[in-house]
Amino acid sequence: MAKILVTGVAGFIGFYVSRLLLARGDEVVGLDNINDYYDVNLKYARLAQLEGMPNYRFIKLDLADAVGMADLFATEKFDNVINLAAQAGVRYSLVNPQAYISSNVIGFTNILEGCRHNQVKHLVYASSSSVYGLNSTMPFSTKHNVDHPVSLYAASKKANELMAHTYSHLFSLPTTGLRFFTVYGPWGRPDMAPFLFTKAILESKPINVFNYGKMERDFTYIDDIAEGVVKVMDRIAASDSIWDSTNPDPSGSSAPYKIYNIGNNNPVRLMDFIQAIENATGMEAIKNYLPMQPGDVPATYANIDDLMHDTNFKPRKSVQDGMKEFVDWYRAYYHV
Repeated sequence: MAKILVTGVAGFIGFYVSRLLLARGDEVVGLDNINDYYDVNLKYARLAQLEGMPNYRFIKLDLADAVGMADLFATEKFDNVINLAAQAGVRYSLVNPQAYISSNVIGFTNILEGCRHNQVKHLVYASSSSVYGLNSTMPFSTKHNVDHPVSLYAASKKANELMAHTYSHLFSLPTTGLRFFTVYGPWGRPDMAPFLFTKAILESKPINVFNYGKMERDFTYIDDIAEGVVKVMDRIAASDSIWDSTNPDPSGSSAPYKIYNIGNNNPVRLMDFIQAIENATGMEAIKNYLPMQPGDVPATYANIDDLMHDTNFKPRKSVQDGMKEFVDWYRAYYHV
């Protein structure tokens, strides 16, 4: 049994990862600041599912609180840390950039410092497929250059990867970054397309279809994501014995540092995704076609060869089955 800090425990991925860790017998300290970026009632409802589970405790704390974070690490002495807390959202980063610096940069610095000073064995942290930015080579590979982000959110996630490498190099802290690809499923985020589309369709309201529907996303079901995160945590990052500084592989290092894509490896056209929701709800969407939004990209597609090779992990859930489960949850949770 390991003692694990899961930040963002009231969030979508943090909730599922914590539940999976607890089910297998690990001790989980869940941390969250319960910010109001989206409905806090959903966050508290997730937390209620974890309350009373053996070996689980919740702590309300902001990652940007340097003193509070230092005290937490010094007191608890975690074996591993899974950092899933962050200010999320591409479009919101155009409106409130300071929130991304506070949580994703300052907060992540406090995570790194806590791990450095308290002999944490492995730090696993959330990056994002958004780091690929202007890169249009498909599928996205961790071997690709990611120096052209198109949103501050993406830039903050790329910064996390660079910061983690520095700590891996200077302090031999094993770190693994996970570039998530469009995670969806029951208990999902209300600001994401699966939730927004389902809500609008059930209420017979129009949905906004950006880039006139000419979009593709590598939708990845939440149970698959949680399994992948735990498998990665169990495989502590190590230095790459064949890493070549004259031809550096961005996904590894001479330091104990690793980057993986974690996606479904199967992009779905936006119009097919909408069709899956229509099938699950039994209702036709009213579509409002719009141009591409600033900070957005037309397609995402994850190359997960390294992840499969190193962890024997591969997502299994189809979008058709996954969206049926999401719609069933949505109807039950909101009584519609």
